[in-house]
Amino acid sequence: MAGRREELHADSVVGAHGASPVARTAGWPPIDIRGSAAFFSSSVKIKRSNSASGSNRLAAEAFGGESRLHLTVIGCGYVGLVTGACLAEAGHEVICTDIDSERIAQLQASRMPIFEPHLDRILAAARNSGRISFTADAGEAIRGGEAIFICVGTPPKESGDADRRALTAYTRNGNLNFRVASNPEFLREGTAVEDFFHPDRIVVGVDEESSAADLREIYRPILEHRFHCPVHEGKCPPGHEGKFLVTTINSAELIKHASNSFLALKISYANVIADLCEKIGADVEEVTYAMGLDPRIGAQFLRAGLGFGGFCFPKDIQAFIHLAASVGVDFDILKAAERVNKQRIDRYHEKISKALWVIKGKRLAMLGLAFKANTDDIRFAPALEVLKRLLSEGAQVHASDPEAIAKTKSMFPQALYHEDPYEALRDADAALVCTEWECFRTLDWERAGKLMARKLVIDGRNLYRPQHMRELGFEYYSFGRD
Repeated sequence: MAGRREELHADSVVGAHGASPVARTAGWPPIDIRGSAAFFSSSVKIKRSNSASGSNRLAAEAFGGESRLHLTVIGCGYVGLVTGACLAEAGHEVICTDIDSERIAQLQASRMPIFEPHLDRILAAARNSGRISFTADAGEAIRGGEAIFICVGTPPKESGDADRRALTAYTRNGNLNFRVASNPEFLREGTAVEDFFHPDRIVVGVDEESSAADLREIYRPILEHRFHCPVHEGKCPPGHEGKFLVTTINSAELIKHASNSFLALKISYANVIADLCEKIGADVEEVTYAMGLDPRIGAQFLRAGLGFGGFCFPKDIQAFIHLAASVGVDFDILKAAERVNKQRIDRYHEKISKALWVIKGKRLAMLGLAFKANTDDIRFAPALEVLKRLLSEGAQVHASDPEAIAKTKSMFPQALYHEDPYEALRDADAALVCTEWECFRTLDWERAGKLMARKLVIDGRNLYRPQHMRELGFEYYSFGRD
């Protein structure tokens, strides 16, 4: 969550003397923190209270050289749950809380509220060892923590600015002293556990050296590879060394937005190249592959298709534009990237309309609902906007996704859903590929073609080779390769 320093410090306000120490976040009840030696964080900003035991108490309390600390995580979503579970796997004792009591009940009953590869295994191991627990009582969680990470959402407002209400925490006691640090996360949904244990960098923005020392102690097991890696079964590839970077608070906040916005920019750039390729008869895959071989550019995120979605990129690019405008900087290049991304749905719908001519009454198989593969997250998913438009035009949509059906069904009950993609394809007038799941990449299209009413594939993720699909007898359309 980016913000200027005055916004960051506004998160804690010392009020009238003699009042009870109370913390409050938007949507949360007032939390009694009397007796707490904890500090607050926001999505990965951190505040810690000083104590009489010294300015670097966290490092001083390491057990026998092991960095076993008592940590609290507020927010059990995609960031908070991964953060809490991985910190517990690294040896810390973690207590997690969330305003959603139903989610806490699920976690207490050992049920997973979200899908993320490897997360279920490390949560089970942490529960069995007693290193992680869950409570709906935020006061209990805060009082039990030496360090508190607040991992809550900052959804975009209509203005584009990030809604920081869920991060707002304040005390009403002049005797309490908090320090704040910014610790942005760079976890990719679908590989979040691997990213946590094998980070490219751990960024901490601080005002005091002691805060950086505290954070280094929290992350010491990760930096020194003193954990059992659940991704590589303890046999991690050699040579990967994450950097621990200490910056100012403002720089740390900016690093997060600058990184995500640049990646979004690469996606939109590839999509404009795809549009150009369609006009002049070039192949966007050939162009972006050659570009990516240049180490100054790199191949990652140079992928044409339906564009980016999820909770991070759309939100962060809007917030970055708004932040720049608020200080008189016109970020036109990001405005263009956002505009191009929004136009991808229009371009895809044009391909569908051109191929089918009439959408009303057509039976359409939609392959993919999540915003990307290996997650059940449907927030700002391009597939959902496609689904919404098709349903509004009277299409009979049969959708399949390995993980996102339950969440989508509650939003679009009028569609039909199938765990088996071949059932979604049965009698379909067209197959619409909207998410790059491996199970869709490896579909047996010879088998699928025999099930379909019309052998038509409109590929929004460029998963297949056009020549191969046409050799199988399909009408095949994609981005930048037609």
